[in-house]
Amino acid sequence: MASLILVNGVQLAKQQTGLLGVVCLKANYSTDGPRKLKTTNLAALKRGTGGRSSFNGIVATVFGSTGFLGRYVCNKLGKIGSQVIIPYRGDHYDALRLKLAGDLGQVLFLPYNLRDEEAIYKAVKHSNVVINLVGRDWETKNFTFKDVHVDGARRLARIAREAGVEKFVHVSSLNATPNPQPFFTKEGSKFLQSKYYGEMAVREEFPEAIVFRPSDIYGQEDRFLRYYAHIWRRQFRAMPLWYKGERTIKQPVFCSDLAQGIVNAVKDSDTQGQTYQAVGPRRYKLSVLVDWFHQVMRKDEKWWGYFRYDLRYDPTFRAKVMITEMLSPSFPIGDLHTERVEREYHSDEVKKGVPTLEDLGVNLTYMEDQVPWELRPFRAALYYDAELDEFEKPTPPQYIQ
Repeated sequence: MASLILVNGVQLAKQQTGLLGVVCLKANYSTDGPRKLKTTNLAALKRGTGGRSSFNGIVATVFGSTGFLGRYVCNKLGKIGSQVIIPYRGDHYDALRLKLAGDLGQVLFLPYNLRDEEAIYKAVKHSNVVINLVGRDWETKNFTFKDVHVDGARRLARIAREAGVEKFVHVSSLNATPNPQPFFTKEGSKFLQSKYYGEMAVREEFPEAIVFRPSDIYGQEDRFLRYYAHIWRRQFRAMPLWYKGERTIKQPVFCSDLAQGIVNAVKDSDTQGQTYQAVGPRRYKLSVLVDWFHQVMRKDEKWWGYFRYDLRYDPTFRAKVMITEMLSPSFPIGDLHTERVEREYHSDEVKKGVPTLEDLGVNLTYMEDQVPWELRPFRAALYYDAELDEFEKPTPPQYIQ
């Protein structure tokens, strides 16, 4: 939205009826900022009055745009008049819906493979911003964690630097560490370990890269809320959690907040080389969150005998996880796999002195304001109508001060 700023001085016009004061106004838009011209190409200059039908000078290649977070990033980039290049693999229909993120001709598609350096170079050679959202939650026979999080991230950063890209944004993970503490498995989380080495690889190839470390992300079609809401995660009416979830602290972040933080970092000239922790505004015990999720989905759950118990003493659940991985290795049922169970018991550690999304000007969303809407489909087929207020509304979860 344009903001009107007074120009110094007032022009006065004399008319027959007397003196008429005319104030000169200048339109200044949120996407307009002081930016050094690094090219004389007219196609790279800003034009328009702001919004999707304008061009703000940002040409962004978004790797991983067809994933969960990518659609939000592309939409917010298109909303401010950016040109978005979307590399995709697999079926082109998976990426086709992102065409609506920008105006006609502003969203471009290009098939690529993470191991094809020539295709990657074609995708970034005309861009001044590259955003890496590529990631995996579980390993497959074609792509391991190292292939995606370390080698793939290094390749994207190196080619982006060689192509002269101005900004490179890399999404890592909170709690990324070379030696993760083991819980469910003996060796610990390979996901967090690979994310750590991937972040180091990006720093080596592109020292001024902007790194985001998000906690668990929730939103439409996420793998956090729907993971705990899925019937396959429970054991009948019981929920197995490590130490009943009492020793795990989580600080989930809303997907739209993270996407807005990425866009703000792209527009800000002082974010080069910075690392940001993408976490929500409040911290919760995992046990409190899981109980609240079930209250939101089924307000009369207490009459059905829902309870939590300690996962450490249930070998049947471990067998259930292994059987799920064998039956559906490419896409585990209910996102239930060893790595996910291992990673969910790591408490979110927010380091002091490291900037967060609030330092980028993002107004964070509270879970109690958003989660009931996200979980609404899970109670759509119940025998009662929530609009009639037949049951008492669940109280918001108690957070840690």
